[in-house]
Amino acid sequence: MNFVRIGLKCRIAIFSICFFVAGTYTSLFAQARFENDIKAFLKADSANFPPANAIVFTGSSSFTKWKDVQDYFPGYPIINRGFGGSILLDVIRYANDIIIPYKPKQVVIYCGDNDLASSDTVTSEIVLARFKELFFIIRNQLPKTNIVFVSIKPSPSRERLLPKVQASNKAIKKFLSKQKNTGFADVYTPMLGPEKLPMKDLFLDDMLHMKPNGYVIWQKVIQPYLLK
Repeated sequence: MNFVRIGLKCRIAIFSICFFVAGTYTSLFAQARFENDIKAFLKADSANFPPANAIVFTGSSSFTKWKDVQDYFPGYPIINRGFGGSILLDVIRYANDIIIPYKPKQVVIYCGDNDLASSDTVTSEIVLARFKELFFIIRNQLPKTNIVFVSIKPSPSRERLLPKVQASNKAIKKFLSKQKNTGFADVYTPMLGPEKLPMKDLFLDDMLHMKPNGYVIWQKVIQPYLLK
């Protein structure tokens, strides 16, 4: 009987160690996959540090791929710090590298759909909690900075996630409505067709990233929230 108990304890211990190692590996991998992106931003900053009081765009690939974002918003000084397929946890991890140092007058955030797509266990409540953590990192260090969240878009390739997307957008909008100096830019609604489904002609072949006509919609929605 004692041998059975010892064996069980050993198996539990081995499982716990494996779980810890796997979790550590996942965490390290998550950091490593964006390391080059962050290094590139820091290198660019060391060569020509952006002026303070600008507008930081940060978040996932919908901002990363908006290479000509400045052309859409002439007269608004924009620092684009979107990177890869990031989730909110990644933006939290690097906030002190690619948001806070610029002392921006405004931070515009697009992130959250990769969080939902990363695991079926990620709920709208988790997305809200992650966003709130990022929000207070910014607000506590930059109390006068305006913070805008661009709603999670309705991507055709992630149509099954639309109920979670809607719930996440609703939760974040409600949270921001109770915070001062904030905005919620709803790009979700104007990207829907007559049957309330995503308009596929706004997207590239992967049905996830946008064509220029998708960014035209974003420009019209976001510009009223930007600070001169």
